[in-house]
Order: sequence, then structure tokens, then C-alpha cells
Amino acid sequence: MAVDLLIVGSVALDTVETIRGRRERILGGSASFAATAASFFTRPALCAVVGEDFPDEHVAFLRGRGILLDGLERAPGKTFFWAGRYASDFSSRETLETQLNVFAQFRPRLPAGCGDARFLFLGNIHPTLQLEVLAQMSRPALVACDTMNLWIETTPRELRELLRRVDVLLLNDEEARQLSGEHNLLRAARGVLALGPKSVVVKRGDAGALLWHDGELFAVPAFPLEEVVDPTGAGDSFAGAFTGYLAGCGDVSPPAVRRAMVCGSVIASFSVEDFSLDRLRRLTMAEIGTRYRAMRDLVAFTDLNGAGPVAPGARTRG
Repeated sequence: MAVDLLIVGSVALDTVETIRGRRERILGGSASFAATAASFFTRPALCAVVGEDFPDEHVAFLRGRGILLDGLERAPGKTFFWAGRYASDFSSRETLETQLNVFAQFRPRLPAGCGDARFLFLGNIHPTLQLEVLAQMSRPALVACDTMNLWIETTPRELRELLRRVDVLLLNDEEARQLSGEHNLLRAARGVLALGPKSVVVKRGDAGALLWHDGELFAVPAFPLEEVVDPTGAGDSFAGAFTGYLAGCGDVSPPAVRRAMVCGSVIASFSVEDFSLDRLRRLTMAEIGTRYRAMRDLVAFTDLNGAGPVAPGARTRG
């Protein structure tokens, strides 16, 4: 079967505590969130590893979303586990426990057909593993990847080699500043672009996201919410929806990439409304369409003389 989008990353069991409550051993991991978010726009394939303790109900949920699971390996041992607690205002979180378990020996081996995927999203795993995945791919139309502070600090050589081979790098504002050595986000993005990726997406939490693509800067806000329950996986949901939309429409033109940014923001806004993937479990395309239109109306305005509509989002020459 032809694969439009391949997602490689972690599938985990999380214990999460916020001011809205506590949930133990719930479905987590970058690949889980990204693949579920992408499944609203295309049929993704997932490559990850879980242990013998991984509940069958989670496998059934992912398969029920139409996600291809030939690349989901079940290895002897326990599943990657993470526990964390969020501050009351969600401004920070504390990691209470991390158990890599079978994820420590994860070596992505792509099943038949996945190496021919036209779109690839490399979740936040070691840059060496991301490079190993790229070595198994033929000629994807677009490669997007995520990274984190740990890899920026400990594997700069491998990360820089990776960045020369990707089209889109997604990272948060702190990581962009760390990777570039620049505090100002505009200069930071230019510094990251100089390392090789064609485009950079800077995720800024409740401040929205910024895109540097095709020589232009595009900004999309975070959708205003009355209540946040659990922000775990919001960035991965954004990335999954972003790449999933592009894979679904098969278009990487600047207008399509901007629409993908809005889709990412919309899906991320739903993701934080419940623990784990529970909000995405009951999310409908009708709800997505309604919120997408609300996002468009949120940022639409006219020229100073009243002429006009100006396209959604803020665009300036970067």
C-alpha cells in the first residue's frame, strides 16, 4: 500500500498531573500525538516501539484512526514511560520520572512501502536515529523534523548533519534561541536557516507559531481557549497536523504551507482540552472546520482605508 506520510518517534505511557487532575499510564509519545493529528487529513504510517505492557486498547485506537501500524514493534520489556507535573498556570512543567525501557534500544526499521513515503515527519528522537531513517528513504517530497534542547546540547555534530538534509525544522522558541545563539527570534530563525533547513517553524505555545518559508515570515496565533486541561503533546499535535495536511493535499506551495500552519494551530488547540489524546478521540471534521473558520475570522482585517480583506495571518518579508 502506498504511504503518503511516515511518522517516526516515540509511543509512550504517561502519568500527567495538572490543576485539572491526574491521570496515570495514559497514551503518550510524540508519534502517538503526531500520527493521530495527521490522521484527520491523510492516512499516516507509524514507526515506533512499545513493550509487552502496552495496552491493546491503545493499539486498537491508533488502528481505528486509520494509522498504518506495520512499523509498530512490540519488544520484550516495558514501554517508554514519562511522568510530569505542570505548574498551575501551565507556564512550566516538572519531569518526575523518565524510564526509556525498550525505547533505549529502538532502531527504526521501516516496513515495506514506508521507505517510499512522499512525506516524512521525524519526531523528537536522537539525531542519529533520524539520520538512520533518512538513509532508508527513497526521495520524499518533504522531510520535516523536531528536536529538543538535549540534542542541541549533547549531539551538535549529528544534529547539524541532519539539518542539512531536512526541509522543515519544527522547534520551540527556547530551542531556536539555543540552536542559533541569538535571543531575538527573527535573528534566531535566520541563524537556524543558515544551518540547512529550507523552512523553520517556531512553536510558541499560547503565543502561536511563526513560519519562515520561501523568504517570507508568516504568523499564526494560538486559538483562544477558556480552559486548558493538559498541554502534553500539543507541539506534536501541531507537527502532525501540519505535515498531515500537506501530505493529504500533496501541495507544498507557500499558500498550502500557511494553511498547514493554521491546521496545526487548530488541532493543537483541541489537543490541550483534555488529557492524553482523549479530545482528539472524539474530535470531528465538522469541529475542525468550524474552528478553522473561527481562526480565519480572528485575524481578518482590512486596510486602513477600509478596503479590502487582508489574508489571515501576519506576513512580512523576512
